[in-house]
Amino acid sequence: MVFLLVAVVYTLYLDYSVRSRFEGKRWKIPAKVYARDLELYPGQALSKAAMNAELALLGYKDTAEPQAPGTFHWQNRTLDLVLRPFTFGDGFRDQISLRVTFADSRVQTLEQSATGKDLSLVRLDPPLIGGIYPGKNEDRLLVKLAEVSPYVINGLLSAEDRRFYSHHGIDLRGIARALISTLSGDGVQGGSTLTQQLVKNFYLSPERTLRRKFTEMVMALLLELHYDKQEILETYLNEVYLGQDGNRSINGIGLASRYFFNKPASQLDPAEAALLVGMLKGPSYYNPRTHPERALARRNLVLEQMAEEGYLSPQQLSAAQAEPLGVIERPPRGTSPYPAFLALVHRQLRQNYREEDLRSEGLQIFTTLDPQVQHAAESALSQSLKQLEKDRGMPAEVLEGAVLVTSAQNAEVEAVVGGRDPRFKGFNRALDALRPIGSLIKPIVYLTALEQPQKYTLATQLDDSPLLLEQPGTADWAPENYDHQFHGEVPLLTALADSYNVATARLGLELGVDRVMTNLQRLGLSRDLPEFAASLLGANSLSPLEVTQVYQTLAGGGFLTPLRAIREILTANGEPLQRYPLDVKQVVDQDAVYLTTAAMQEVVRRGTGKGLSAYLPENLAVAGKTGTTDDFRDSWFAGMTGNRVAVVWVGRDDNQPTGLTGASGALTIWGKMMAQLSNEPLLLAEPDNIEQVWIDPDSGLLSAEGCRNAVQLPFISGSAPTESAPCGPNSVGGSIKGWFKRLFGK
Repeated sequence: MVFLLVAVVYTLYLDYSVRSRFEGKRWKIPAKVYARDLELYPGQALSKAAMNAELALLGYKDTAEPQAPGTFHWQNRTLDLVLRPFTFGDGFRDQISLRVTFADSRVQTLEQSATGKDLSLVRLDPPLIGGIYPGKNEDRLLVKLAEVSPYVINGLLSAEDRRFYSHHGIDLRGIARALISTLSGDGVQGGSTLTQQLVKNFYLSPERTLRRKFTEMVMALLLELHYDKQEILETYLNEVYLGQDGNRSINGIGLASRYFFNKPASQLDPAEAALLVGMLKGPSYYNPRTHPERALARRNLVLEQMAEEGYLSPQQLSAAQAEPLGVIERPPRGTSPYPAFLALVHRQLRQNYREEDLRSEGLQIFTTLDPQVQHAAESALSQSLKQLEKDRGMPAEVLEGAVLVTSAQNAEVEAVVGGRDPRFKGFNRALDALRPIGSLIKPIVYLTALEQPQKYTLATQLDDSPLLLEQPGTADWAPENYDHQFHGEVPLLTALADSYNVATARLGLELGVDRVMTNLQRLGLSRDLPEFAASLLGANSLSPLEVTQVYQTLAGGGFLTPLRAIREILTANGEPLQRYPLDVKQVVDQDAVYLTTAAMQEVVRRGTGKGLSAYLPENLAVAGKTGTTDDFRDSWFAGMTGNRVAVVWVGRDDNQPTGLTGASGALTIWGKMMAQLSNEPLLLAEPDNIEQVWIDPDSGLLSAEGCRNAVQLPFISGSAPTESAPCGPNSVGGSIKGWFKRLFGK
């Protein structure tokens, strides 16, 4: 009696467990993270190689006659392409067949294949670049039963449970058959039904005991008592484990279909379906990428079983068994091939979402990552570090680095590299390495000065003679220049272009260290920094991400736009959840920023950044600044083209000297990276309040076109010098020259 009472109570407990789990939230669905969608339009700068790289990332397949979604074919310069259907943030886009012609590394024409109609713009579906996963990194793509190829279901029933639709959760005949086979020495056979397998995977631990087996059978009966066969089958197909991708587990037939064949589960043919069904017996043992012969034999056995059950004709069986495995080539990616960028996305998401929601609600996150820019940044960093170590006789892999690239127009983060191994998921130097920034601070010092046009202009003469700062309670401070020379009176423009420490320090002390640090915060730095005299020469530590934000604001003409890695978020059902619009505000005077940026162009044209000419054409008019810290521990370069801002840092994790300056280290990586990309020249939009004036650089006084060494410089209106140099317009020589010019008209 007691035993019966205990059995009833235990059964009621199991019944509650079965229903509560099955009727609740069955799985935690990780957030899916996508890169930007590539836009195609006539005139777009896009090489054939770059297009092929994008298609490879998307897993599109080259076929002689592309007709299925996700296929393409080239004929010389013409690309025939069938885009997959996709739900973007602004709605669903059905599959579409395109014909695209390329010329001179640009898209020449874009038309719809079926009608020949010219198209102005088409978006490719964005590449999936990772996810934010539950604790065990389980990944799955949920599918409904109607979305699964019937070959999968037929194969499953043939190989795993032929009496699925006639039993009630357990199959006594199957158990008896398995028992006889085992006892007769014909090998161990499993007698579990699909329902029992689902119970084992969904509710129970993998231990093999009689008690667990008994519990499994009772729960299978209860499951079938409450739910119909179709619902159980659909749950089974979404639950099953089918492999491992690095530290990410592949669960469910929907994701496995994408992972092995890059197609939806509804499009699996008999051979593909049989392979996935066959793998259920041992996903690692029958992995088609690592054990193709085993996988092929297992697949063909499942096909035979399908034929035995009448699901395939003899002709279909022969044709399917003759097929190759057909799995796509794909290197393991784990949770993401871009962990440094994903870390930034995750960090920004946590400002608005709970961690639990990110790992379970199946959100679709559309980011700003540009895979082409990311690839260029990764290859430039890793290859250059190896070369620098080799050229300088350093031990291998002693140098580290970080790269950030953003769009100059909208502050979207296009690439993040957190170290020389871009797949490493540990310390992210791009976001978290705090290192002294050296001379990268100097444009902020000069910007602070140029905000006072009545006192400072690009032509203002600065004092670069020896400086000794004596303050009570602190050690005397006597900065030196890189060349250990003093240069006397130098124009402000030259002091920045040649990165003179002493002239900059003296100027910064005149302005006030606090004022310079305040400007640094206005440009986007969100934390306080110490205000020492040495801060004027970059003694304070910033991360590459923080430096990028500051230079982004300079590239924005004094308008602060917070860096953003996310464009929008959709729910698991494709409904818009949140957009990340531009947030722009003016924080510093745009006239002063214009002068500062023009001076940074001189840094690259003739100053410490002139080494960029080895990688990029001069007409790109790059603006930038090198940075080197004490004892050559840190090498920086921050710069901008017309369409991008990028920051590169190089150093050692143990903070030992590298022997590299900003020009000999980080600048070379910056140049190699940008040389791989499509760049626009930096054409500064001249504010209304700017005038161009001829100046004598030796004296900083007015000069005139044609005078020896005269240079034309921008000035904020009313700030240009009024006194003339000997050849200037108000000088005696200039007056005589002007008199003759008026007399003879030339």
